[in-house]
Amino acid sequence: MYLYRLSHALGEAGHHVDIIHCIDAYLLLHQGEPEIKFDSHPNVTPHGLHTGYGWLSPLWTHQTGRSGFKRKYITNLLNSKPYDVMHYHNISLLGPEILTLTPPRSQAVKMYTAHEHWLICPMHVLWKYNSRLCEKPECFRCMILSGRPPQIWRYTNLLKKTSQHVDQFVSPSRFTAFMHAERGFLNPMAQLPDFMDRVDDDWEKPGPPPQEKPYFLFVGRLEPIKGLQTLIGVWNSLPDFDLLVVGTGKQEKALRAQAGPNPCIKFLGALPQRDLGTLYYHALACIVPSITYETFGMIIVESFARKTPAIVRDLGALPEIIHDSGGGFVYRTHEELLGAIRRIAASRTLRDELGEKGYRAFIERWSREAHLKLYFDFLRGVATYKYGYVPWEK
Repeated sequence: MYLYRLSHALGEAGHHVDIIHCIDAYLLLHQGEPEIKFDSHPNVTPHGLHTGYGWLSPLWTHQTGRSGFKRKYITNLLNSKPYDVMHYHNISLLGPEILTLTPPRSQAVKMYTAHEHWLICPMHVLWKYNSRLCEKPECFRCMILSGRPPQIWRYTNLLKKTSQHVDQFVSPSRFTAFMHAERGFLNPMAQLPDFMDRVDDDWEKPGPPPQEKPYFLFVGRLEPIKGLQTLIGVWNSLPDFDLLVVGTGKQEKALRAQAGPNPCIKFLGALPQRDLGTLYYHALACIVPSITYETFGMIIVESFARKTPAIVRDLGALPEIIHDSGGGFVYRTHEELLGAIRRIAASRTLRDELGEKGYRAFIERWSREAHLKLYFDFLRGVATYKYGYVPWEK
């Protein structure tokens, strides 16, 4: 969602954006087209890499760290235009070698956003043995026990060498930058938070409530690390409120079975962004119970954009957003979660005050306007340091 929002925001500002992504890698885990379609933009051109070698292409990259079958296409694209900026995101199946590629006819600034912990974790999310938080690296054993082949290139100096070709590393949160430094990533990492579009201020013109009974909202992938399973038992103590669940994933069947006969837990499936605004707006609060180290909390910001508070687990970057905004509560135990739920449900005044704080912080910190200002400040600063001036402003 961040890449979609950023590319379209840049396109609407008059910039031309080319996006390189690997279809072969996508098809490894998801056969067929995505369920949810996104609008296109005339200034944004996606380039889907489909090598014809199927799973061999991402496997080669996974093992060697090199773009392999994809390199020729990427090089041809970089040769086609005098790019000003190269912005790397999730390059796990394009390989760290891609960091060394540079447009030959331009003075390009190169920036990398660490949306996940892939630079320091082959599993991306610091989720050890596919069962718990990673307290210390044991990557080889972790990959074997998690059902993935160990990556040969991680036992070389490839990442150290290729990362020197990046002018600026950024992360969405202070927590993520800290974790990278603690796990031995030597390149300095600045903070560039993610953002949420104003969605036409849909809090001003929301649709009707989806139901009469008051409810709390969960939005996210139905995977163990997102923590929905930790809410289901709690909801047996909350017959006065529903829990609406938006999302799908590998754990959906098991979660539905766990919820069983509880009529207060309702699964709504995957919904497009345009259908989420009303659900957010009318919720008493959005609950984010992730049990792994999130690098940001986009669901929290989406909630704040609709003047709805959030209740989040005290883990990873989630509490950072609450502390910076005052827009909700942080919990560690089930008792603290129940307490936060009941406090918000008992006082509409408190709920609305928290929602207003979250919305003000959203405008100041996590809106498109705030993000683009900081984004271009970073690019200008990096360009000035690298070249002594800003090439695209000459």
